[in-house]
Amino acid sequence: MKKIAVLGSSGSIGQSTLAVARSLKHKFKVVALSVNSDIVKLKQQIDEFHPRLVCVKDKQCAYKLRAGVGPSVKIFCGQDGLSELVKDKQIEQVMFAISGAAALGPLISAICAGKDIALANKEAIVMAGPMIMRLAEIHKVKILPVDSEQSAIWQSLGGQSQANVRRVYLTASGGPLRTLALNKFKQVSIEKVLRHPRWRMGKKITVDSATLMNKGLELLEAMFLFNLGVEKIKILIHPEALIHSMVEFNDGVIMAQLSATDMRIPIQYALSYPERLENSLAGIDFYRLDKLHFAKPDLKKFPSITLAYQAARDLGTMPAVLNAANEESVNNFLNKRIDFLTIPKIVDKVMRVHQKKAEPSLEDIMSADAWAREEAVRLAH
Repeated sequence: MKKIAVLGSSGSIGQSTLAVARSLKHKFKVVALSVNSDIVKLKQQIDEFHPRLVCVKDKQCAYKLRAGVGPSVKIFCGQDGLSELVKDKQIEQVMFAISGAAALGPLISAICAGKDIALANKEAIVMAGPMIMRLAEIHKVKILPVDSEQSAIWQSLGGQSQANVRRVYLTASGGPLRTLALNKFKQVSIEKVLRHPRWRMGKKITVDSATLMNKGLELLEAMFLFNLGVEKIKILIHPEALIHSMVEFNDGVIMAQLSATDMRIPIQYALSYPERLENSLAGIDFYRLDKLHFAKPDLKKFPSITLAYQAARDLGTMPAVLNAANEESVNNFLNKRIDFLTIPKIVDKVMRVHQKKAEPSLEDIMSADAWAREEAVRLAH
């Protein structure tokens, strides 16, 4: 029985991970959980899964939780507490279901402690991909992708060298604004942006899906996870979201991974790898399938893709700046400080004035991240 930690257990990916653990109790034991502040949800999860370790990022909420759980549960708090929790000897694999740059410190801590990683967080790899992959190699740690697109590339590669790859097609549903005219973007409501046609996700990633920055972050993520040059990765709009990505090899053969739009499928594979375990999740009925559609992304409507390709060519601290400026701009949009069209405009302005460091240390990356956040907030006012 594999002992797993689920970081971000109150979010959509975290809850889906616990659903997989619930359905495969003979295979997985949940020994650690973490949330930002939702201690009501966490208490329910503690009562069901009986983890020995939990972490609450918000210190006041952690203090409140202490009164509601027994002494057998060790409670960590804050960012440092999360980095400490992942080192525990009980844990064999850590599911990173927390979003944003906050995952970077705990991810490095878990890798250095020799824990295998199920990775649903894009931002940490985008910020410090080369460093993370180097550390994983040094500590002999497996980083197993959970995002449906990265999981599809991983499965389609089938262990082949990147030298055998002609190109990768990174598929995108097109998000909630795919069919909306560009002249309607300025007035688009938060409610419409958050109404994704295919996936139920957290607010930040749903906004990223609307701007297609989500696909830009995945471009950088795929480069680092699979050691691919930016020129080999193409973004392809596929509204049905059944083909999760494709790999074309040098001989013209294309391998594609298809499955229903259910995150429990890539989550289960990342946890069970190299096994493929039975489940009761829906499959694809090809007899009822009518058509599959594909298109190039409209770069005028979705300039975030162009910005991500620019960061992928520049590298150094630029991916961290792209990510940080976007994170702050999405937050400003959700808090009604800026309109939808301003999100990529601010990211573009921040990238243009950034003084890139070509071979950054972790300190350089964190400094670039902090600077880009300040700059994005300044530009929003």
